[in-house]
Amino acid sequence: MLAKLTEALKNRDIKRLSSNFISLSIFQAVNYVLPLITLPYLVRVLGPDKFGLVAFAQSFVLYFGILVDYGFSLSAPREIAIHRDDKSRLTEIFSAVFILKVILLVLSFIVLMIFVYCLDPFARDKLLYLLSFGSVVGLALFPMWYFQGMEAMKYTSAINIISRSVFAGLIFIFVKTEEDYLLVPLINSLGSLIAAILALWVIFKKLRQEFAVCSFDALKYQFKESTNFFWSRVSVSAYTSSNVFVLGLLTNNTIVGYYSIAEKIYMAAQQAYSPLVQTLYPYISKQKNVRLFRKLFATATVVNSICVIIGMFLADYLIYILSGQHFYESVLVLRLMFIALLVVVPSILLGYPFLGALGYKNAANYSVIAGSVFHIIILSVCAVVDLMNLYLVAALVIATEVVVFSIRLYFIKKYRLWSFR
Repeated sequence: MLAKLTEALKNRDIKRLSSNFISLSIFQAVNYVLPLITLPYLVRVLGPDKFGLVAFAQSFVLYFGILVDYGFSLSAPREIAIHRDDKSRLTEIFSAVFILKVILLVLSFIVLMIFVYCLDPFARDKLLYLLSFGSVVGLALFPMWYFQGMEAMKYTSAINIISRSVFAGLIFIFVKTEEDYLLVPLINSLGSLIAAILALWVIFKKLRQEFAVCSFDALKYQFKESTNFFWSRVSVSAYTSSNVFVLGLLTNNTIVGYYSIAEKIYMAAQQAYSPLVQTLYPYISKQKNVRLFRKLFATATVVNSICVIIGMFLADYLIYILSGQHFYESVLVLRLMFIALLVVVPSILLGYPFLGALGYKNAANYSVIAGSVFHIIILSVCAVVDLMNLYLVAALVIATEVVVFSIRLYFIKKYRLWSFR
């Protein structure tokens, strides 16, 4: 009888994992495929210069997105997964995280206003940055962390399809010339806001989640729990999102455009594994099923290696599809980024869905902090000696990811986690 019950529970877990994985896969596919459909159109219409300017603005406001998220996307799902059967505790967690994100959003907007009205490089295109900030508002209000923790990802797929479809349709309808570049961040922000509003409607109306003004202690606890994750996110951005930002400051918009075209493909390939990461994190946090993780890790690593080899051969073709031209600069950058993927994917899987979920979040955080310090030092040296170019930045991404991956392997070996249970 006990054996049958155990088997039934295992089957239920697998079904829930499969459902969440499929839902997240659809979510990520829409999240990245639809923008990749509009990307070739935007590159052709806007040209490398204006496309690079828009990409630079997006990379700039992404820093505010990291501040607003403050690591809640990593801390909150685990908290919710653990306490989701306690209605009172669940309401406290949801309310505290939401209030904190709104407070951080207001602070972010104040900082943005200082930048665009007080610093000349940003003041020249202040409207571009203000419109781009709308996506940060959408990010702050969209409670993906709640759906993850509740393992109810089916709702996010439908919401994302609607919002991203609106984004893609409006891009093709209204962006016709280079002078329409301001419409890109406006439409992108509109899509993010639509998604956030729909998500909140589902949470309050369909999932019957309540909202309550919580105590200062509850806010303090959630803020403290997320702080380590925040520094981890900041560190990751130091060797990912900051590359476009630094190139924009030290080179020109055209160079940024070349780099961004390749980076879009790289990020889409990397995020293809996000459904697996987001599905495993709450599950491993609660069940500690290392045996299942090892199997999925091996499968993902093999699949990733095969995809990288194919991508190396198709790099020129992929760039041509997106840009309409054979940009040699973008092709070489893309090939370097494909090499980085050989390390990035297993490294990501060993991060929060493994180290973090098993209670070794400091080890996962330390790896990215060390990687970011390494990245910033090398990047700074290159800037000082005037060696900054898009190929060097792409090669540095490879080196940094090797550092992060090596540190994570070290901690896994040190704590003997691979044989855990």
